[in-house]
Amino acid sequence: MHKLGHTRSTNQRDHLLHTPDTFVRTVLPGMERATAIVHISPARGAAFTQYTAELEPGGNLGPTSNQRFIYVLEGLADLAADTTFQTLTAGSYAFLPEDAAHTVTAQQTTRLAIIEKPYELIASIPTPEVVVGHEDKVLSVPLNDDPDLQVRSLLPGSLSFDFAVNTMTYQPGAALSMVEVHVMEHGLLMLEGGGIYRLGDQWYPVTAGDFIWMGPFCPQWFGAIGKRPAKYLIYKDWNRNPLA
Repeated sequence: MHKLGHTRSTNQRDHLLHTPDTFVRTVLPGMERATAIVHISPARGAAFTQYTAELEPGGNLGPTSNQRFIYVLEGLADLAADTTFQTLTAGSYAFLPEDAAHTVTAQQTTRLAIIEKPYELIASIPTPEVVVGHEDKVLSVPLNDDPDLQVRSLLPGSLSFDFAVNTMTYQPGAALSMVEVHVMEHGLLMLEGGGIYRLGDQWYPVTAGDFIWMGPFCPQWFGAIGKRPAKYLIYKDWNRNPLA
């Protein structure tokens, strides 16, 4: 039935909620047998781009001159780069530095979360190298000593990296201990479960498949609701002076 213009999606001054009922697919340059759902980009004022890539069997991503982070939502994909060849399964992730030649080719129907960002160079710090891993092999750490809220850091904390990507898992009823207001911006993809997100002065029900962008200094808070854990993948800019 037609929803007569109703949606949970919203585009506000300091945040955006992008829900699956409003997703529009496009093909980005170089993509073959693949489409992209662009969730956020510099066109909206973000300093990074995040999209979901949907690949048919044999489909591949196009090239990029930017840094690229890949998280496999479902399916199988072969990553080939100068220093590695690996098959990525659901929960696998990879980081490719700026200008790193690589291909990503789907073995079967595959969905990827993609983050791309220009690199912020610091002359005295070595540039990052390729990173490939699987979320299950990353140490899970309680946030603020709360065992019901677990964080996995998918990228090294080294100053070579100018952004971070984590997964955060909340047991039912778990919540952030404070409303956060900070200089970093976020791109957040809900992976499992759901809950309530406070963004600015608004409160939104969110569920698996939703995407959220939070601009710098946007008040933000999340609490998990339901009978199963809530989990999301979250990006933030990191390790750089905001005055630079």
